[in-house]
Amino acid sequence: MNIRRWGLGVLAAALFVPGLTACGSDADKSADAGASADASAAAIPSDPKEALVASTKELEKGNFTFTLAGDGVTGEGLVHKPSNSAQMTMKIDDGSGSTMGLDMVYIESESWVKVDLGELADMIPGAAAMKDKYQHLDKSKIQDGALSLDLTKPDPGDSATMIKAITEVQKTGEGAYSGKLDASGVTDSDALDQDLIKALGAQAKSLPFTAKLDAQGRLSELVLSIPAAGETKAHEIKVAYADYGTATAAEKPAADKVVEASEQTYEMLK
Repeated sequence: MNIRRWGLGVLAAALFVPGLTACGSDADKSADAGASADASAAAIPSDPKEALVASTKELEKGNFTFTLAGDGVTGEGLVHKPSNSAQMTMKIDDGSGSTMGLDMVYIESESWVKVDLGELADMIPGAAAMKDKYQHLDKSKIQDGALSLDLTKPDPGDSATMIKAITEVQKTGEGAYSGKLDASGVTDSDALDQDLIKALGAQAKSLPFTAKLDAQGRLSELVLSIPAAGETKAHEIKVAYADYGTATAAEKPAADKVVEASEQTYEMLK
C-alpha cells in the first residue's frame, strides 16, 4: 500500500526537515517571537498581496502548531525549532472504506512513525505485531526519490508557495482576504501535486482562495477551493496555523512502545 502524495509529503516535512536546527534558548526564542509579533502588528502592509506574502515569514522560524485537511487527508501537528523537533498525526481516507492513521515524531536526528492500517492490517504479514508501536525509522532506507521536496522549509502546508501564485486578491474584512491564484506553474507543492494540476487544466490558472491573518499579521488560515476534474471531486484544501513562537517540543515515544521499522513500512514509504 502506498501513501498518497500529500500524505507522504507531510510525512517527509514532519520527519525530515533539516531546517529545524536548534540554536539559542527557548527563552530567547520566546522573546524574539514577542518582539516580532509587536513589530508585525505595527507593520502589516496595506496592499493585500503584500500583506499575505509577509504573513508567511513567521512560518520560516519553525515554531508553530498547524492543522490541515484535503481530499481524504486530515492532520494536525507542531514544528518546534528550539528543540529541533516536530510531531504530526494524520488520517488518510481514500474513499474505499479503508482508512490509515499515522502518528509521526521527529526529535533531533531520530524519527518514529506509528501506523494504524485499520482493516488492511489483516492482509499485511507482521502488521498486527506493530499495532500501537512507534517504529524507529532508518532514514538511509527511505528512497530519496520518494521524498522529493525542499526539506529546508518547515511549513507542511506550502502556504508561501500558494500565496506567491496569487493573481488577484482583495481585503474582505479585518484580517480577511479572498481572490484567485494561478497554480499552473506550481511545481514544488505536495498539497497541489502535478497530477492534480494537470487534471485541472485551465482551471488551475484561477483557483479561488480565502485567507485569514491574526492580529499580528501572521497567516492563521488558507483555504483553496479545488473544482472537480477527472477523477478528483470538488474539495477544499485548508491549512491553519496557531501558537506562533509558543509551540511545545515533541515528546519522544516511551521505550516500551518503540520497535525498529519493518520492511513493510519502508515499502509503504516508497
